[in-house]
Amino acid sequence: MSTIALSEARYHPVSRLLHWAIVALILLEYPLAWLMTDHRGAPEDALAAWHIGVGTTVLTLFVLRLLWRLFKTPPPHPPMPAWQALAAQATHALLYAGFVLLPLLGWLAASAREWPVHWLGLWPLPALFPANATWAGLLGDAHQVVALGLLGLIGLHVAAALYHAFILRDGSLRRML
Repeated sequence: MSTIALSEARYHPVSRLLHWAIVALILLEYPLAWLMTDHRGAPEDALAAWHIGVGTTVLTLFVLRLLWRLFKTPPPHPPMPAWQALAAQATHALLYAGFVLLPLLGWLAASAREWPVHWLGLWPLPALFPANATWAGLLGDAHQVVALGLLGLIGLHVAAALYHAFILRDGSLRRML
């Protein structure tokens, strides 16, 4: 396949829709997380409920994206040095792990705090962990650490996409637009 054909190969519209829907929800999720506790660390119920509802929606869309990817192979990457291909592969693997681990840790932490968890903000989900103040704090801390790590990976992913779009001009970003 020629470089021109590679640069024109695009992700399937369903893949693009799931990608950008998750991006939009993540842009909502991080501010909700930041604002959902008051100055004493107590949850603002409405914001916490929104944060949990958005988190379960992200998890749902991400699982759909993983299932979709089993049936629809992504387009090939443009030619790049081996280190860049390895870095892209590792970053995507860590992003995928983070998008599964983060909402599960949040669900566990909410369960340990006895906060209600609703799928898509509508249907109640079972508690994954018994009420336990010690574990609630530890799971909440782990959720926060993974959230910050995921935010860093997202920043790296965006920086790489912009590098490919504006410096290399290799068509990588157009594949997802």
